[in-house]
Amino acid sequence: MTPITRMDLTGFTERETGVWTDEYGLVLSVHFFGLVPDLPASLNQPDRLRQGLAGLAARAGGGLIEAVLGEVDAVPAVRQLIKVPRPNGHGQVFLGSWTMPRATCSTVVKVQAAEGQMTGMREAMVLAQVGPERYFAPHPYGADTSGGLPYHVGDHEHWDAQFPDHPLTRVRAALARLTPSLGLHEGFKALPAFGA
Repeated sequence: MTPITRMDLTGFTERETGVWTDEYGLVLSVHFFGLVPDLPASLNQPDRLRQGLAGLAARAGGGLIEAVLGEVDAVPAVRQLIKVPRPNGHGQVFLGSWTMPRATCSTVVKVQAAEGQMTGMREAMVLAQVGPERYFAPHPYGADTSGGLPYHVGDHEHWDAQFPDHPLTRVRAALARLTPSLGLHEGFKALPAFGA
């Protein structure tokens, strides 16, 4: 059970409690954690939060593409896009999530999609367009990202239109579509804020 009271599930089929999939291979899931959130900083410290999230992703072998502060049904939240290597070592999995932290618990909405047999096409085409000197860049959150997947401009949102079938594009679009439809239980919304 989660505090989520409504969500637009158009195009998704429930596979098990709290998990849905669509025809493109997207996996949507909802989670509730009855523990103090393990975010590296409060949402009132955005620079420290982003830097900490980038470091966590890198230490886990992945890469934080972006972390954006916002609201879900008037509750302060952080949206993350992360890439991680596929478990079999071929390609990447892209994960998008909203984390809605409260003082003693949190709820998360997550969308993920993996690359198929063909991998690296988006990266190769963007690299060819911008050149190698502009492709790789220091992480914008200034974190030590050694050990993780490299940060590069090929993951930026403005390339999504050129690659509508790429899993990162699909994850971003699904999260954007879902966000306005999300509703939270009034009891959850009334809980003390995280890091207050």
